[in-house]
Amino acid sequence: MLLIHCPYCQEERSELEFRGAGDAHIARPADIASISDEEFEAYFFLRDNPKGLIFERWRHIHGCGRFFNAVRDTVSDKFLMTYKAGEPKPVVGAAVEKHAPVETYEALEGEAQ
Repeated sequence: MLLIHCPYCQEERSELEFRGAGDAHIARPADIASISDEEFEAYFFLRDNPKGLIFERWRHIHGCGRFFNAVRDTVSDKFLMTYKAGEPKPVVGAAVEKHAPVETYEALEGEAQ
């Protein structure tokens, strides 16, 4: 079971109590009604899907109900840290583990026939 630390409750709780709410620290348009359809598409729908560290918003649905931010490794699914919403984006240390390339069937066996 994955445990997530809520920075408001100050407890580690089961992942079943939380819901992901997308990327954290997104620059939102000042006047969303005045942007073009292409700009709206880029803001609302298009997100990076990096391998490694990602900054996300989470909500403690079955606890305090509050939103908070988390730094999570998308390869290991490990949460490195959580912090309260509204706090600045933290600088994550350089001591983060590097990941080997993910082995796929195509890389190991060639194209599927």
